[in-house]
Amino acid sequence: MIQLTENIINDAKDITERVIKLLPVSVLGAEKIVFFAKAVGAIPPEQKLALLRFMNGVLSEMLRKEASDIEAGGFGAQGFIWLRVYGGKDRIPELPKLSIDQMAIIILNMLTDQQRADLLKNRNLDFSYTFKSETDSTFYRFRSDAYMELDTLTLNMRAISSKIRKINTLGINQNAIAMMHHHNVKQGIVLITGITGSGKSSTLDALVDMHNETDNCQIIIIAAPIEFVHSSNKAIIKHREVGRDVPTFKDGVIQALRQDPDIIVIGEMRDPETIMAALEVADTGHKVFSTLHTSSAVESLDRIIAEVEPSEQDRVRNRLADVLTAVVSQKLVPSLDGKRVMAKEVLLMTPSVQAAIKNNNTQEIYMMINQSSALGMITMEQDLKNLYTTRKISLEMALSYANNKSRLKQILGIN
Repeated sequence: MIQLTENIINDAKDITERVIKLLPVSVLGAEKIVFFAKAVGAIPPEQKLALLRFMNGVLSEMLRKEASDIEAGGFGAQGFIWLRVYGGKDRIPELPKLSIDQMAIIILNMLTDQQRADLLKNRNLDFSYTFKSETDSTFYRFRSDAYMELDTLTLNMRAISSKIRKINTLGINQNAIAMMHHHNVKQGIVLITGITGSGKSSTLDALVDMHNETDNCQIIIIAAPIEFVHSSNKAIIKHREVGRDVPTFKDGVIQALRQDPDIIVIGEMRDPETIMAALEVADTGHKVFSTLHTSSAVESLDRIIAEVEPSEQDRVRNRLADVLTAVVSQKLVPSLDGKRVMAKEVLLMTPSVQAAIKNNNTQEIYMMINQSSALGMITMEQDLKNLYTTRKISLEMALSYANNKSRLKQILGIN
């Protein structure tokens, strides 16, 4: 990694102050960001490298503290750099404190000319960022989002682990893993769902890695941005970043059909067009892995159906029932050791589940999951109970993260 020394900090402060002095007093608000974007594009290469070295040093400190996210710049940060460590986000007083304008310049310096233009146009930019350690030549990657806040520029970055968790360490039943494997089920959709920060990307990468180690297939990953970059092993893996290699998720999915895939990984089914494209691709005999921002398996099904026009919902309901293979809904729960542990709900397709979806009786599916542990299914409440009884999480956390608190109290035998 990179040591954040006083020289690196002072160089960054000096360079940004020089740019700020060029700012006309008449330029205010969001126009300052436009001015800084042009000014950053014109600063000498050695100064750009110095600013990057500062940011890489800050990110190195983030990694040393085992933080998942960093927040910097903008009005809300109040000049501090904030880190999320094991779920809680707080300012870090020992990291350099910079003005809003200084941090805006540093953020803009991380971007290409095209990215700066896109940011100014859309007031938001999703991008990936990579730097190389000076000590061991390791590459560290981050999923990043730069955006406007009250006419100021702010940045969130999420660390992408350089190591993939193996699928068999996630506590998912082996029968469920087998149903998600291309060897056993050649087509259909596998959904990994959860709120932001619930570890969906890590589980998706674990599934890709499982196939990379065991399956001679072609995998096409479409994401915004690309997070973990897989090296082809048994599988050949192609990475396509939305906004960089392909315009939209939908375009990436449609184009993938002409690229000889066995498995298509869609980073997120975020709009009706992408959802319909995924259903159609799965219906043509391909395996699809994707994510949704939902907190339970049943909510995931209802969300997909609700995303389309009412006149199309019956058709989508039937197609979803035909192509869905599995749903894993997950949460990261604060654990007793001060870290976090994954709680999950797993739904596998059976004739009963398929009939419930087609007949618009998704409310019956929860009890089907509840009664199908022998098949590898589990409800969120059952898994939270397991985590509590094995002393991994507290009762307070179990109840706090339950989708159905009354049901959890019932199976725990408490009032």
